[in-house]
Amino acid sequence: MRKVRVYELAKKLNMASRDLVAKINELGVPIKSHMSILEGEELTLIEELLANDKGDKNEAATDTKDSKQDKSAKESKAGQDKKASKDKSNKKQAHSHKKKSRNEFAHKKEDKEIEKIEDKKDTEEKEIEIGESIIVRELAEKLDVNVNQLIMKLIDLGIMANQNQDLDFDTAALIAEEFGFNASRLQEEDESVILGYGDFDFEDDEADLKPRPPVVTVMGHVDHGKTSLLDSIRKTKVTTHEAGGITQHIGASSISVDGNKIVFLDTPGHEAFTSMRSRGAQITDIAILVVAADDGVMPQTVEAINHAKAAEVPIIVAINKIDKDTANPDRIKQELTEHGLVPEDWGGDVITVQVSAKNQTGIDDLLEMVLMVAEMEELKANPNRRAVGTVIEARLDKGKGPVATVLVQKGTLKFGDVVVSGISSGKIRAMFDDKSKSIKKAGPSIPVQILGLSEVPESGDMLYVVEDEKTARNYASSLKDQIKAEKVKASENISLEALFGKIKEGEIKDLNIVIKTDVKGTIDAVKNSLEKLSNEEVRVNIIHAGVGGISESDVLLATASNAIIIGFNVRPGQIAIEAAKNQGVDIRTYRVIYDAIDDIKAAINGMLAPKYEEEVIGRAEVRAVFKVPSIGNIAGIYVLSGKLTRNAKIRLLRNDIVITEADINSLKRFKDDVREVNTGYEGGVGLENYNDLKEGDILEAFIMKEVKR
Repeated sequence: MRKVRVYELAKKLNMASRDLVAKINELGVPIKSHMSILEGEELTLIEELLANDKGDKNEAATDTKDSKQDKSAKESKAGQDKKASKDKSNKKQAHSHKKKSRNEFAHKKEDKEIEKIEDKKDTEEKEIEIGESIIVRELAEKLDVNVNQLIMKLIDLGIMANQNQDLDFDTAALIAEEFGFNASRLQEEDESVILGYGDFDFEDDEADLKPRPPVVTVMGHVDHGKTSLLDSIRKTKVTTHEAGGITQHIGASSISVDGNKIVFLDTPGHEAFTSMRSRGAQITDIAILVVAADDGVMPQTVEAINHAKAAEVPIIVAINKIDKDTANPDRIKQELTEHGLVPEDWGGDVITVQVSAKNQTGIDDLLEMVLMVAEMEELKANPNRRAVGTVIEARLDKGKGPVATVLVQKGTLKFGDVVVSGISSGKIRAMFDDKSKSIKKAGPSIPVQILGLSEVPESGDMLYVVEDEKTARNYASSLKDQIKAEKVKASENISLEALFGKIKEGEIKDLNIVIKTDVKGTIDAVKNSLEKLSNEEVRVNIIHAGVGGISESDVLLATASNAIIIGFNVRPGQIAIEAAKNQGVDIRTYRVIYDAIDDIKAAINGMLAPKYEEEVIGRAEVRAVFKVPSIGNIAGIYVLSGKLTRNAKIRLLRNDIVITEADINSLKRFKDDVREVNTGYEGGVGLENYNDLKEGDILEAFIMKEVKR
């Protein structure tokens, strides 16, 4: 089928493109520009009509010229009158001809209506959708042409591009027209759909909501009896099945108390709790904080308190192990008040219950308090809708494939439902309750184990029941693409350098800070000093303060709360360093409190001065210590990561606490002096003016690098 662009036809008819566009529009054919394509019968009819129109105009022009030559000079006045009359007549004739042409075109168009409908597939342009940009190779695939052919067309248009180069929408649309395709702009999917809202989730009417069981998370310090307490509550020996009697993964179970269900989540400390919250999952209604009556409030207990406060869930304190002779519940209550938890019997609002998991005393009182708090919270959900839930844990089983434990939050999850969770999707082919019994459906607040997913989802991913498997696959695929795109983007977590700009843009109202120090006495001084930096635009908020090295748990909390981590005389472990790098969390370490205050004050005021930045280049472990006469102690080291160089400074860490910083006095491999020792190699290091080296110490090598501002 012959296709001609408007500007090509104008050239053929010896007309200006603009005039031809106006003429074609007058004939009732809607075209947009000189690049529009004319084809088929429309092209033939337009050519015929324009050719006739041109012939009529030439004939009229010839007649006018002959009449002018026959007129004499004496009859000039009469000739002028006749000329005016002739012009008027010509205008009338042209208008009549134009009207006739338009009617003739419309008539011919009507006559060919049936033929056009029959040949519609042949005559209409193929449609393709293109986003804001598309790479050349993908465009070639959409147009079903060879990529080299497409590149040649780009060169003809003056665009030099290779097959991996991006083209904007306008350029791609122009190229598509050259190959007979009509390109339309792809509507970007609403971010809410990607994040799990849109058609999958919606707000329920108040009239449809019905009471649901509370979901309780048990948190506390290691070996304070979390799992043993749950064991007493559930009357099941969970502890005996776990390695070393310590909870290895998240478990979920439900119990019945006087006809009322309570769902318990048993977490390994509080890391999983915060990990899910950092992904946006808020599944806990009540937190039970377990504290051993003979041990007191420990570092992990403080962290659990801060994590629960950050999640804004009510806390019930279970003072465990009261059967022991050394138990002192009053001391526990006193220590709790120091962290903002004032017991009810001391005039506060925090419920405390004394229990003994071993003797099973106080268990009924604890459950009664849980039900009372749940009643006050008025927990409700709509069971008569498509289910929405959260993945608590997931694993790959050899025989069963991907297995996910899901807590249903809304609706009812049924056997055979098509579900999507993150980048995984599938049809539920088996469901089990917390006692491994096969079930067909589960309502709100009920934990179930499901089989049938295509991949292992992440803990904290939302799970949705969708209409069909195609919808589920499309959703999972689009989320995969989004995750891939986000990996190349810079992290949006806050840092001191970007703080002032975000304050000015109104993005930051609270500056959340996690503080870790080497001794407890430093915490209060640091907290008070930093909180005084609050001003009208930004409020400094200390969400957690603890003693010891910076751990992965601290990084998780900072990620969930968009916080900065500040350490005094402490360092992050290797796992924490990797986690902070992956999550984009800003970790700052100081030896002097005033340096931290000056940095944050300068960041808030937008005056963070250029300075040298510390760059850690390697870590080594002390495997042996050798005493050399007249020299001192030499550390036999094994380089764990990076490298140790002769010009680097060394920071000596013992249990992640900074002991000292010193220059390298000697660096050897075997008997030879060397400039550096790389990962996986052994060597000997002597520190200048320092001999207190012990096996197991970590030597952290760093250099001071100038920061370009």
